[in-house]
Amino acid sequence: MILRRIYPELKERLTSSPALALLGPRQSGKTTLALELAEEIESVYLDLESEADRAKLNEAELYLEGHLDKLVILDEVHRAPHIFPILRSLIDRARRRGRRTGLYLLLGSASLDLLRHSGESLAGRISYLELAPFDVLEVAPEGGKALDQLWLRGGFPESFLARSERQSLRWRRDFIRTYLEREFPLFGARVPAETLRRFWTMLAHLQGEPLNLSLLARNLELDVRTVDRYIDLLADLYLLRRLPAWHKNAKKRLVKTPKVYVRDSGLVHALLGIADLEALLGHPILGKSWEGFVVENLLVAASAEVEGYHYRSAGGAEIDLILRFPDGALWAVEVKRSLDPKPRRGFHEACRVVEPEAKFVVYPGEERFPLGKEVWAVPLPELARRVAERSRW
Repeated sequence: MILRRIYPELKERLTSSPALALLGPRQSGKTTLALELAEEIESVYLDLESEADRAKLNEAELYLEGHLDKLVILDEVHRAPHIFPILRSLIDRARRRGRRTGLYLLLGSASLDLLRHSGESLAGRISYLELAPFDVLEVAPEGGKALDQLWLRGGFPESFLARSERQSLRWRRDFIRTYLEREFPLFGARVPAETLRRFWTMLAHLQGEPLNLSLLARNLELDVRTVDRYIDLLADLYLLRRLPAWHKNAKKRLVKTPKVYVRDSGLVHALLGIADLEALLGHPILGKSWEGFVVENLLVAASAEVEGYHYRSAGGAEIDLILRFPDGALWAVEVKRSLDPKPRRGFHEACRVVEPEAKFVVYPGEERFPLGKEVWAVPLPELARRVAERSRW
């Protein structure tokens, strides 16, 4: 079993909060992690997609009150929104009896409903933690073939651990189909599945580009507000990342539009029909795919308090990723899919404006070396480790 990096924090949060919401996309490993915890802590597990388990909550307050001495794990809890006010009452009841922590672990693959209901009912009683698919520090800390496999297949456990590239690609295509036919309609998507597939595929083609709602709307023959709503939906389902623009100086002519990334590189490749590494290395999406893979892994390696931005001026100065740490320190990161990773002139120009504490160029090699004054070429696993360590300061 692959050790998930957030497991120690998951256990620690349950010692300081009565409820914890573990959020992330479907099939990212939330249930596996929760069941691993259940082997250490006396627990009750309910899968709210199971009719039998939902039936147990027909009289939810009566059932759950009988388990106030255990950790209750509620999987896909956003499918039972009526339960949140009951949880609030039971948490307050348990507090009066002297138990104040480790009562409920709520698993959800959609932040929009879960956060709305829990925020209304459990304010001050719940903590939040995100579980992303596998990242570079979990499965490819030394780089090499494992890093290429993670980039090609993405981090969803079933895809990454598949016995062959063919099986991995089939799993990702089935995953996409499930979202198109089941998940998106569940959350209000009212256009045909094929239109949604075209929309998702267009976003894969536009990986790492500034968000252009008008272009997307025109190509899909939808209105801008509808496209914007579906962008929000993909983000709420942990499938899309909007990277906001850095604009320290409001007087400068900066591009303030967010860049968008399909968060899992394996889904990008499945949407574009890229079956293996050889096909990826010859595909026009190569550079942008690598950029999105690096950006996602660095942001996942960072703590939730670290903020990510991009920088682009009208004159061409650009930084692919700016990391802002809780103490205000900034790191500038450029991404290169080249073994000769010379930073662009625009990167140096942007750094003079942003004034980062550290400057890096991430490249696909295995050694760290200087690229001139205060700029270092680094492999992705090394920089991810440094980001994770810096986040803990």
